[in-house]
Amino acid sequence: MTLQIALVLGIAAVAMYLFISERLRMDVVALLVLLALALTGLVTPGEALSGFSNDATITVAAMFILAAGIENTGALSAVGRLLAKSRSPTVFLLLLFGLLALVAPFVNNTAVVAVFIPIVINASMNIGMPPTKALIPLSYVSQMTGVWTLIGTSTNLIVNSVAKDLGFRGFSMFEFLPLGLICWVAGCIYLLTLGRWMLPTQGDLDLPATQESGHYVTELVVGEDSGGLGQTLEEADITHKYKVYVLQLWRGAERMWWPKSEKLQQGDVLLVRGRWPRLEKLREGLGLHFQGEVRPRGRAPDDEEGEQAERDKQVMVEVMIPSNSPLLSRSIQAVDRRLPRHNSILGIQRRGQVIREHLDGVRLRVGDILLVLMREGEVGRLRNNNSIIVLSERAAPLPQGWRAPFALAVMAAVVASAALGLVSISIAALAGAVAMVLARCIDVDNLYDAIDGRILLMMAGLLPLGTAVNNSGAAQFIVDHTIGLVSGYGPHVVLAVLYLIALLLSEMMSHAAAAVLLTPIAMSVARLMSADPTPFLIAVMFSASTSFLTPVGYQTNTMVYSAGGYRFADFLKVGTPLNLIFWIAGVVFIPMFWPFNP
Repeated sequence: MTLQIALVLGIAAVAMYLFISERLRMDVVALLVLLALALTGLVTPGEALSGFSNDATITVAAMFILAAGIENTGALSAVGRLLAKSRSPTVFLLLLFGLLALVAPFVNNTAVVAVFIPIVINASMNIGMPPTKALIPLSYVSQMTGVWTLIGTSTNLIVNSVAKDLGFRGFSMFEFLPLGLICWVAGCIYLLTLGRWMLPTQGDLDLPATQESGHYVTELVVGEDSGGLGQTLEEADITHKYKVYVLQLWRGAERMWWPKSEKLQQGDVLLVRGRWPRLEKLREGLGLHFQGEVRPRGRAPDDEEGEQAERDKQVMVEVMIPSNSPLLSRSIQAVDRRLPRHNSILGIQRRGQVIREHLDGVRLRVGDILLVLMREGEVGRLRNNNSIIVLSERAAPLPQGWRAPFALAVMAAVVASAALGLVSISIAALAGAVAMVLARCIDVDNLYDAIDGRILLMMAGLLPLGTAVNNSGAAQFIVDHTIGLVSGYGPHVVLAVLYLIALLLSEMMSHAAAAVLLTPIAMSVARLMSADPTPFLIAVMFSASTSFLTPVGYQTNTMVYSAGGYRFADFLKVGTPLNLIFWIAGVVFIPMFWPFNP
C-alpha cells in the first residue's frame, strides 16, 4: 500500500464515519473531503474545483428548477386527482403505480411524493383502504421508476459523470429503461400481493383529512376575555368535553406540575395535546389564543404590511422536517425565522413521544410535523424551501391556466432533446429552467429557494474523491482485497457482490457518496475481469438509487414514515424481500442487456 492509497482510504473512511454518524451535515462533510484531497496533493487545484462546473452538478441544479416549475403550476396535482376515480384498492394501487411511472422518471422524487401524500391518504380512505397500505408503495415505486432515466435521480447523473471522467463512454437518456421496467413490474406485483399483505393495517379510517392526521402539541394562552378565567381545569372538564389532554400549565416562569386544581388566570399558558379539530374546539369553547398567534414576529402589527397580512386569507399548512434538513437539532424558533413575516407555528406532532416543554425550546427531529398558520399567498414560497417539506393538500393554492401544460411541455422538450442527442443534458436542462422562469412557472424571488444548495455542494465536494480514488490506485487496491477474492467464481458472482456492497453502503450513508466511492471501484472490477464496465456501473446505479430497508435510507421513505404512522420494522419487513427481488433481477438481467464481453 502506497502513501497515496493510505491517504485516500483514510479520507474516505473518515467521510464514511461522518456520513453514517451524522455528526456534521452532508454538504459540510463533502467540502471537508474536497479540502483534504487538495491540501494533501491527491488532486490538483483544477481537479478539486472541477465538481462545481461538472455537467452533473449543473444538470441537477437545473432539474430542481424544472421540478419546482411543474410543482408550482399544479401539473402534478392535476395528474394525482385521477386517483380519486378508482373504486377498489387494487385499481387504486394500479393507477397509482401507473401515474408514478409517468411522472417520477422526470421529476424529483421528493416533489412527487410530497404532492401525492395528501392525495393518496384522502383517496385511499374514500375507498375504505387504510393509508398505510398505500404510502410505503408510494415511496418505493417512486424510487423504482426514478431509475428509468439518466435524469431520474442525482445518483444516476453522478455515476455517469464520474465514469465519463474515468474514460467511460457515458449513458444515454433511456438506456436503463429495459431493466427498470422489469424491476418495476416485479416490484409492483410484489407490492400488490405479498407486500400488500405484509403492510400494516393500523391506519385511522376515521381520519377525515391530512391536516387532522395526528395528535399535535400546542400552547394555548388564557386572555382577558377567556371564558375559562377563574375556573379550574377540572371544572372546565377539558379532558372529557373536548378530548384534549393538558400536559402542563405555566404561570410566568413557574411550571404547575399538578394543574387540575389551579384556577386559570390571565396570561396562563396551557400545553395541550390532541387532534387538531378538538384543539380548535377547545380554543373556541374557552376563548383561548394560540401562543403562536400572539408571539411577536418581525414588524409591528400596525404597519402597512401587517395590516395587509391581516386582510389576507390565512390557511393551515402541515410541514415536515426531512432527514437532510439543516433545521435538525435546532429549535422551533429557527424554523420560525425561516418563515415569511406574519406566519406562525401553532403546534408540533412527534411520533413516539409526548412533548412536555415550551415549544420554543423543542429541538427538532427527523419526521417532526409542524402546523403553521400562514398567508395563503406565501404557500408557494414555502413549498420551495428545501429545509422543510409541505405535506398539507389544502395548503397548495397553485396557479391554474396555461402554465401547467406549458411546464409539462418544457420538461418533455428537455427529455426529448437530450435523448435524441440534439444537445447535452446539462444544456437542455438549463434551457428548460430558463423557459420556466420566463414563463413565470416559478417566481424569480423563489428561484434560489427551489435549488437545494446542500445537494449541489455535496456533489461538487465529492466528485473529486472519485478522481482521487482512481488516480491513486485506491480503487484497484480495494478490488484486489475485497471483490477480487471472489473473482475466480466468474463475473456474475462479482456483479452480485458489488450490488450488495452498494446496497449496504447506500443504506448507511448518502447515496451520492456511495455512488462516488463505488464508481471507480466498478471500473477497476471491469479491468480485473477483463470485461466491459457497463454492467458493473448499472449495478451501482440501481442499488444506490433504490433504498427500501429503512425509513431513513431515502428521503421519500422518511416522508411516508411520518405521514403513515409506520414503525421502523415495517420497512424492514416489507423492504427486505423487495431489495432481494431487485438484487436477483439485477444479477440475472444486467448481463443480458449489457454483456460482460460484448
